[in-house]
Amino acid sequence: MSPSEVTLAAFEARLRQMILQFQNLKEENKELYAMLEKSEEDNKRLSSQLDDVKRQFDTYKMAKMIEVSEGDVEATKAKLAKIIRDVNKCISILTE
Repeated sequence: MSPSEVTLAAFEARLRQMILQFQNLKEENKELYAMLEKSEEDNKRLSSQLDDVKRQFDTYKMAKMIEVSEGDVEATKAKLAKIIRDVNKCISILTE
């Protein structure tokens, strides 16, 4: 084998290695793009779920603020009764 044939064979071997490496990188790039697309879809889905949960939480907070428990009603009735008694005492003092 002449030196030029050896050089040509080495060049062919390197070229085949580069073509194989290119194909591998091309396949890896394809997989990475697929992973990226899936991650973006997951991100959109989770963002939508987060928005839904935030709306539910805001609704829950509003309902809790509006909710009147039985204890609150009783306490309010007791305060009103005391205020009425105080007003009646003041009226009786003024009428004397």
